[in-house]
Amino acid sequence: MDIELVKDGLMWCSIINGALLTFWTLMCAFAPDRVYRLQTKWFPLSREHYQIAMYSFLGVFKVMFIFFNLTPFIVLSILT
Repeated sequence: MDIELVKDGLMWCSIINGALLTFWTLMCAFAPDRVYRLQTKWFPLSREHYQIAMYSFLGVFKVMFIFFNLTPFIVLSILT
């Protein structure tokens, strides 16, 4: 496997996951009631439990995105 191929793959993973993170954050910030109603159709949760779960998952996704996509891409960009 070529290092440029890995770098390009990480770049596209970073773009896609960054877009998902941005979309998810915007939905939680600007349409929280709509997202809550949609989610509680499938999973009956109280508002407090929903907020804890949503922001916990958002935080974990952000850390995973930075750790597994963004940081390796930046390192490979510096090295090549």
